[in-house]
Amino acid sequence: MADLGLLALGGTLLCGALAVAGVHSLLSGRARRQALIDRLSDEAPAPLGRRQRRFTALDRRLRATRLGRRLELRLAATGLDLTPGEFAAYTAGAALGVWLVAAVTLAAFFGPIAALVTVWSAAGFLDWQRQKRTERFINQLPELSRILANATEAGLALRTALGMAADEMEAPAGEELAKVAAKLAVGHSVDDALGELAERLPSRELVVLVTTLVLANRAGGTVVTSLRNLTQTLEERKETRREVRTQLSQVTVTAYVVPLMGIGTLLLVDRIAPGSLDRMTSVFWGQAAVVAAFGLYGLGFFLIRRMSKIDV
Repeated sequence: MADLGLLALGGTLLCGALAVAGVHSLLSGRARRQALIDRLSDEAPAPLGRRQRRFTALDRRLRATRLGRRLELRLAATGLDLTPGEFAAYTAGAALGVWLVAAVTLAAFFGPIAALVTVWSAAGFLDWQRQKRTERFINQLPELSRILANATEAGLALRTALGMAADEMEAPAGEELAKVAAKLAVGHSVDDALGELAERLPSRELVVLVTTLVLANRAGGTVVTSLRNLTQTLEERKETRREVRTQLSQVTVTAYVVPLMGIGTLLLVDRIAPGSLDRMTSVFWGQAAVVAAFGLYGLGFFLIRRMSKIDV
């Protein structure tokens, strides 16, 4: 009986020692991994042609959140050489600076409003940059379709044709097709790689091209005739989009001029009667009037942009 007790005690001590050793090994491994990540992120020189990243600690924390991952996808679609941490830090710095300028130039009440407008403008800038890059990509679609048709007619596989188009075309089509070729090289299917491309740069023209390529890849038939017809259709849509954009250029400018006129009016009033904005925003009704005015200007901007948006 005493031997069994000693055996149980020895087994318990052995298990405890192994548990302590395992926990120590796990913690030391995590510490070494984090130290390696920090050293590679902060101390390693930037690759040739790329700059050193800033705000790496903020970037790591931000990428761990859902908002940071969404911001990373939006930045990837814009083509900007910015990380989520850098964009967040620059936006916060700009909002703080505009807050101080508005509070000193106009009145203290306008500081938070100016900061909110700055953050909204930063988000709008990302949308504008993404739309601009998408437009440039759409303009390159006829050339892309022509290259794929020629490569397919020459007997090349679709994967090879996409890689050749990535090498021959300029940005943004070349950059996006390089991402597709990289995914295909590591084992992704053509459907998944082209589907992610359509999600990054959403447009009707790209969806039609992706659908044509995916169906041809699944069916195994020839795609030359379809791409030839698609090239001609894309050329016609390109000219139509250019004409519509030219006709609506005046409306687009009006959407931006109307809010700027309101801000200019505030500056003019404060210039004519110094201190009038401070007196107006010192009472509740004056603050409510300012907020309502900015809300109406924002609503007018939204409605004008909405009415001038025509899908072709």
